[in-house]
Amino acid sequence: MKSAMTDAPRSATSPGADDARPPRKTALQAVRGMNDVLPDEAALWERFEETTRDVFRRYGYRNLRVPIVEPTPLFVRAIGDATDVVEHEMYTFEDRLNGESLTLRPEATAGIVRAAIEHNLLYERPQRVWLAGPMFRHERPQKGRYRQFHQFDVEALGFAGPDVDVEQIVMLARLWRELGLADGIHLEINSIGDAAERRAHRSALVEYFTRYADALDADSRRRLSTNPLRILDSKNPALQEIIAGAPRLVDRLELPARTHFDALTQMLADAGIAYIVNPRLVRGLDYYNRTVFEWVTDRLGAQGTVAGGGRYDGLFEELGGKFTPACGFAMGVERMILLLQLAKGDVRDAPFAYIVHVGDAAAKLAHRVAEELRDAGHSIVMNAGGGSFKAQMKRADASDARFALIVGDDEAAAGTVAIKPLREPGEQRAVAAQDVAEHLSASAHKTL
Repeated sequence: MKSAMTDAPRSATSPGADDARPPRKTALQAVRGMNDVLPDEAALWERFEETTRDVFRRYGYRNLRVPIVEPTPLFVRAIGDATDVVEHEMYTFEDRLNGESLTLRPEATAGIVRAAIEHNLLYERPQRVWLAGPMFRHERPQKGRYRQFHQFDVEALGFAGPDVDVEQIVMLARLWRELGLADGIHLEINSIGDAAERRAHRSALVEYFTRYADALDADSRRRLSTNPLRILDSKNPALQEIIAGAPRLVDRLELPARTHFDALTQMLADAGIAYIVNPRLVRGLDYYNRTVFEWVTDRLGAQGTVAGGGRYDGLFEELGGKFTPACGFAMGVERMILLLQLAKGDVRDAPFAYIVHVGDAAAKLAHRVAEELRDAGHSIVMNAGGGSFKAQMKRADASDARFALIVGDDEAAAGTVAIKPLREPGEQRAVAAQDVAEHLSASAHKTL
């Protein structure tokens, strides 16, 4: 006789019923314009970042880190309330605890200057610093331009002469060479003078562009009353002829700014750095004065600027500090990665060796050898999750490792490891376990 439990029909709501499972939840996706960097691509990021940090170190620049969230007035005062960044692009929100207006940093210089003032960083001497990390701007995402983007930011705080301007330009030229990109990037420079010269130039631009008001686009008409210097930076093809005829600030420089710019160009020539004087180069933030520069490529379409900056001698005073000359630049990491991919293709961060092992005794020997190789500085992946020799060898090959190290019962009993080249000609050979690190260290210096 069947039990009542087995004889009764299964309830549609019983725990084992198929339709008793909760509905599958919709998979979530990243915020638009805020991208994931997956391991294969991240390998290229790491190599770029390591090279960049090393170049900065050789010029005496030290790392400084500031929060990604700052009080909103910091950016309004530093960047300028009539700039596109402050008017349209900042991620600003109210702190629910105290009602304070906070902003995700759209750039790094303001936060660095705030930190320098707050901590009296320049009390003993001027400072060379760099920062790396994410920035945030709410703009239309496009290739090489995202809502969360990453920058290296470099600042020389407390230096007045054009020699530090040149130092930063020369430092970037070295970085392009070490990345293999020197032939694809060129330098553009300009001087936007001092405050009195910019005020006079602003009046001249308003007078000039007012004559063409009917031909200006809506954005330029708005800037005519807020920030006419930014009209010069317009990319609208229909305005380029009008912009080309506008008064040039570089032609009205007074003696201090003119002397600074002439010294800058002479030192660039002495350093062998080719440049183009672009009188329309103004940069997009209000705090700049005198030197402005951009490194530009024609390989990324409209997003051609890969690094840019200049002097901002008045920013410390604007943020409540005492007058402090300063110069700096920012470099977009995403755009540099695009350039490197075009030049070299993807770079995978492959392990040096992959260890294949089957059996308990083999696993013990494999773990010992793996740690000895890691002590020697090698990247080693141990097979995990079991599997036959054949399956593990497939994983070893898929890992892009240079060598497979094979340990089975026979190798464990003999105290040896079989070394099989995966990316170069060569026969599999057995090596005593204690000699594997030395053998592979010698192999590491050979050219594949």
